[in-house]
Amino acid sequence: MESLLSNFASPVVLAFVLGILAKTVKSDLEIPRPLYQGLSIYLLLAIGLKGGVELSKTPFNEFLWPAVATLILGMITPIIAYIVLRYLGKMDLVNSAAVAAHYGSVSAVTFIAAISYIEAQGGQPEGFMPTLVAILEVPGIIVALMIPQLFSKNGGSFKKALHEVVTGSSIILLLGGLTIGLIAGPVKFASVEPFFVSGFQGALVLFLLELGMVTARRLQDLKKVGFFLLGFGIIVPILFGILATWVGLMAGLSIAGTAVLAAMVSSGSYIAAPAAVRIALPKANPTLYLTASLGITFPFNITLGIPLYYVIAQMMGG
Repeated sequence: MESLLSNFASPVVLAFVLGILAKTVKSDLEIPRPLYQGLSIYLLLAIGLKGGVELSKTPFNEFLWPAVATLILGMITPIIAYIVLRYLGKMDLVNSAAVAAHYGSVSAVTFIAAISYIEAQGGQPEGFMPTLVAILEVPGIIVALMIPQLFSKNGGSFKKALHEVVTGSSIILLLGGLTIGLIAGPVKFASVEPFFVSGFQGALVLFLLELGMVTARRLQDLKKVGFFLLGFGIIVPILFGILATWVGLMAGLSIAGTAVLAAMVSSGSYIAAPAAVRIALPKANPTLYLTASLGITFPFNITLGIPLYYVIAQMMGG
C-alpha cells in the first residue's frame, strides 16, 4: 500500500491525472505537437544513450540470458493474447490479431515510468534494460501479424508493416542511442550527461501531461469496446507481468530489473503497433486496439500496475 501511495504522489503520475482532468472538464489546454514530438525524441534518445553507456560496462554473459528471455516473451505473449481474444472473447480473426500485436509489443513510456518509479523506491534496474525494450518491440508485432497471413487472405502488406516497425522512430532512436552510448562510453558521454540525465524527469512530466489528455479522449470509447475487452486490458497485463517476473528472475535479473521487465511485457504498444496494424490489417477496428492499449492498459499500468509488478517481483524474488 505504501508503494502504491508513493506512486500516486509522484509528479509523473500526477501530471498524467492532470491531463485526464483537463480534458474531462473540457479545458483548452494543449501541448503543441512539435513540442510533444520533441519530447518523444528526447526521452527515447536519452534512455537509449544511458542504456548504451551501461551496456558498455556490462559483461556479455550478464546480458545474454535476459536478452534471450525477453525475445521468448515477445514471441509468446501475442500468441496468448490472440488465443484469449479469439476463443474466450469470440473476436474475429483480424481484430484478435490486431489487438494481440499491441500486447506483444511494448510501451516505451510505460518502461520509462517504471524505471523512474523503481529508482525512486531505491531500486537499481540493470543498465541494459533499454536494449531489452528494443528487443521486445518488434517480435510480438511480427508474430501477431503473421496470424492473418497464415489463416486468411484478407490481410494487408506484411512486408510494408515489417518495414514500418523496424524503421519506426522509436526503434531508430532506441537502437541509435544505444549504439552511440556503447561507442562513446562513460567518459565521452560525460559532456552531454547533464542535458540527457538532469532534464529527463522534467521532460517526462510534460510528456505524461500530454498522454493524460490523449488517454482522456480514448476513455470515451470504453462503452464501445465492451466489458470483455475492459477486463482483458487489465487482467491479461497482470498475468503477463507475473509470467515476466518468473522468467526475469530465472534469467538472472535483479528484483528491480525484473519489475521493469514485467512492466514492459505487460504494457500495450500505442506507437509502433498501430502504425504496423494500419498497413498489415487495414480492416481491423482502431477503436478496439487503441482503446484497449491506450485507454485501458496504459492508465492501469501507470497508476496501479507498476507498483504491483514491483511488489510481485519482491515477493517472488525473496
